[in-house]
Amino acid sequence: MPTSRRAPAPATPADDTGSAGGPVRTLKKYPNRRLYDTRTSSYITLADVKQMVLGGEDFEVRDAKTGDDLTRSILLQIILEEESGGVPMFSTTTLSQIIRFYGHAMQGVMGTLLEKNMAAFAELQAQFLNQGKGLYDPKHLAPEVWTQFMTGQAPALKGIMDSYLEQSRSVFEKMQQAGSLFPGIPGFPPAKK
Repeated sequence: MPTSRRAPAPATPADDTGSAGGPVRTLKKYPNRRLYDTRTSSYITLADVKQMVLGGEDFEVRDAKTGDDLTRSILLQIILEEESGGVPMFSTTTLSQIIRFYGHAMQGVMGTLLEKNMAAFAELQAQFLNQGKGLYDPKHLAPEVWTQFMTGQAPALKGIMDSYLEQSRSVFEKMQQAGSLFPGIPGFPPAKK
């Protein structure tokens, strides 16, 4: 997963390491909106950056002039392109709910919850892919094939997902019950006297 590990000062590949222990790939964004890959000494596109994400490569995007970290901005651009394409992942309702959490006292908790949910889902997907190893090439698994595979796994998947969702609900309810820890914050009940 792409990461950003440095403060706004410009980073060089030699002074920052990725999760694999090697240097984090540094991309520079120029005012003309072009992205420059310092490793290959060439200009690249958002499609190339998407391939880095899919390949699990650690990278960071820096403003060529100021050194500011722009990694999140570039990742959001990729998501926007994907969502604008033929098969969006997020419904209008889901996007609206996410927006409502910005500025809310629970914004940080929501971010953590989404991150943990994504990690759990990725682990679940890896387990399914591992179970089906040899039946197909995961690199060429189209969304339609994945959907068919998951449909065949429906009973088992439903049980796993129901259990997972129940655990998530339980954690959230416990947080709400901790309202006395957060008096006066919207969404939490007032402290009991």
